[in-house]
Amino acid sequence: MNTIKYLALSVALAFSGQALADAADGLPHVKVSLVAPPQVHAHEQVAPKEPRVVQFRLVIEEKKMVIDDQGTTLQAMTFNGSMPGPTMVVHEGDYVELTLVNPATNTMPHNIDLHAATGALGGAALTLVSPGQEAVLRFKADRAGTFVYHCAPEGMVAWHVLAGMSGTLMVLPREGLKDPAGNPLHYDRAYTIGEFDLYIPKDKDGKFKDYSTLLDSYADTRETMRGLIPSHVVFNGRVGALTGKNALKANVGESVLLIGGYGSNEHGLQDAGGNVWEWTDTCFSGSGGDLCNIRIAAGRHPSVLSDFERNPTSGACSVGLPPTHLGLRLVREG
Repeated sequence: MNTIKYLALSVALAFSGQALADAADGLPHVKVSLVAPPQVHAHEQVAPKEPRVVQFRLVIEEKKMVIDDQGTTLQAMTFNGSMPGPTMVVHEGDYVELTLVNPATNTMPHNIDLHAATGALGGAALTLVSPGQEAVLRFKADRAGTFVYHCAPEGMVAWHVLAGMSGTLMVLPREGLKDPAGNPLHYDRAYTIGEFDLYIPKDKDGKFKDYSTLLDSYADTRETMRGLIPSHVVFNGRVGALTGKNALKANVGESVLLIGGYGSNEHGLQDAGGNVWEWTDTCFSGSGGDLCNIRIAAGRHPSVLSDFERNPTSGACSVGLPPTHLGLRLVREG
C-alpha cells in the first residue's frame, strides 16, 4: 500500500501551511496531462483573471535507456520516463500542486527540488519518498521565470541528475510574455530542449559497459563521473533525439519558444541556479567564507561539483568531490 504524504509549502514564509491551504482550496483546480519533451503540454499564454491551483503528477521511473545508434545503454532515473522530465507551465500567482510518485518497482529513494520554490530546499526536504510512497507538494509560484527542477537526495544529487532527473517549470507572467518595448509576444509552438552530460563506464577493452540493474551501475558510474569527461553530450537523452525524423518542426512565419538548455557558455560554466563560473588557474580556499550549496544540472565539466566556497571577489574552490583543487571564479550572479 502506498504511503501518501500531503505537504503544503509556501514560498512566502510569513504564511503558515494551513493558511496557504485555505487560500488555495477556494480557487479553481486544473489538472494537467503532462507530455514528454520536446513537446510541452497545452497551456494558455495569458492567464485568466483568477489564480488557479494547477495540478501535476510526476511518476519516477528507473529504467535502462539506449542512448545512441550503437546500442549503448544508460541505467537512467527519470521523471515520467523522459530525459528531461516534462515541462510544467503555470502563471505567476498560481499555486503548483505536484504529486510525486515513487512506484514500488523502483529501487532508490527520490525527491524533487524545484528552483521556483523557496524553503525546505525547494521542496526536496519534504518530498523524499521511498519505493511505494508518494508525496503531494503545494506552493505558490510568486515570480515569473523558467526554473529547473531536479532530484536531490542527500549525497547522491550528481548521480541522480546525471542519470536523467531534471526538468523545467516555466512560470509565465500573468499578462503573458512581452518584448523589451512592452509589446505582447505570442508563440505558435513551444519545445523543450535539455542538455545532458552522460558518463557511461567502459570495460578494459574500451567498450561501453551494460548493467542489468541501476545499483549494479553505481560504483563504476561514480568513478567515471569523477574524471569529469563525459562519454556522451546529448540533447533530450540520446544521440539524434532532435535531428533527422526527430527534428523540431514549424511552419514558415510561426514563432517558436525554446525552453530549457543547461550547461556551459562562452564564459565558462553555468550552474542550475543561473550563476556563471569561469575556470581559473588560482584557487581561493580561505576560511570563514560563505558556503553556497550549488547543484549543477548539466554542462561540459560539472555536475559532480556539488559544493563551492563562494567569494565573488577572490574566486571559489570546490570543497566537495572531485577534485578539491579545482579553481572557479564567479563571473555573474544568477
